[in-house]
Amino acid sequence: MEILNSTVIITGGSSGIGFEMCRQLVEKGNKVITCSRSLEKLSTAQKQLPDLIIYQCDIAQQPECETFADWIITNHPDANVLINNAAIESQTNFIEDSFILKKMNEEIATNLLAPIRLIKLLYPVLIKNSHSKIINITTGLVYVPRTIYTFYNASKAALHSFTQVLREQLKNEDIKVIEVLFPAVDTPWHHGNPPKIAISPEKAVTEMLKGITRNKTEIRVSKVKLLYFIYRLAPKFAFKKINNVR
Repeated sequence: MEILNSTVIITGGSSGIGFEMCRQLVEKGNKVITCSRSLEKLSTAQKQLPDLIIYQCDIAQQPECETFADWIITNHPDANVLINNAAIESQTNFIEDSFILKKMNEEIATNLLAPIRLIKLLYPVLIKNSHSKIINITTGLVYVPRTIYTFYNASKAALHSFTQVLREQLKNEDIKVIEVLFPAVDTPWHHGNPPKIAISPEKAVTEMLKGITRNKTEIRVSKVKLLYFIYRLAPKFAFKKINNVR
């Protein structure tokens, strides 16, 4: 079912894929709320999308996450779609990096704990509204990890597993639990050096929304379909292939 006439919460929507989600969903006439750690980036996003509602917070911090959820419940009780998009990554060596455990805590808090916490806190609002959806954003790397990402693969693989469990637990409730697995996308995430196979944010989000319209619950975007197929047939080859991407 297409996302129309909805109140949509998108984490990490100030840039990249998240901003493109905001743009396309605002253009479809939805009320869209996004949060981010950077007020500057949020303000820039709002200048481009004047109808976008912004809220500055770091969802990796439990108190800020809880305050954000309380704000949603109080000010936007019509919220019916939650898109857990915010994520961070560090490209570092596990043994050699002296700050690796601090980075681990930050990544797991942002990529895994924050989505789970928001789902729990906002579920009472989501479930009482029509056409409710929980949409968790992951990656094709849940199947085949890239070794440049020490924790990103693992945090998203955990979210992938949690999403499957949640979908089964809520199968008799009037709410859709959806996972969107993105390939490499040409965004600031890659620090100006995206791999050659990266697709545009517009293409990525357009395909995501088409999958939602078709009532898919696990949406493998673009080359993730191929990666999943190769992984099922030849996991060692898939691992080698994904780690040779430049």
